[in-house]
Amino acid sequence: MTTRKQQSGSLTRSAFLGKCPRCGHGKLYSGFLKIANRCNHCDLDYSFADSGDGPAVFVIMIVGFLATAGVLYTEFAFEPPVWLHVVLWGPLTILLSLLFLYWLKGGLIAQQYKTHAKPGELRHDKPDKDQ
Repeated sequence: MTTRKQQSGSLTRSAFLGKCPRCGHGKLYSGFLKIANRCNHCDLDYSFADSGDGPAVFVIMIVGFLATAGVLYTEFAFEPPVWLHVVLWGPLTILLSLLFLYWLKGGLIAQQYKTHAKPGELRHDKPDKDQ
């Protein structure tokens, strides 16, 4: 049996470049925000990857703050017409949301891999050893 030394992928590489959390080379996504079945480099099975709604919540908080701060600053500093706010902040907010969603989803999946996270279990789901 041959074993090859695996290079550990970094959290930032997985998050920003969409790379495998184990090897740091294979693709994490098979499409935009669609997780691949396996890494095409080290053959890591991505069935553990379930980021759920976590990335969306962070995107709402981060991009919402940035967009609101930007709109308020622009309004009070330059007093542009409303149509300029729509033309400037509408597309910018959508672009930032998509970028942050891509980055945060990859980052949360890399965190799941690094910490060996598993779905939560309730105590009554497991049989007691005393019974």
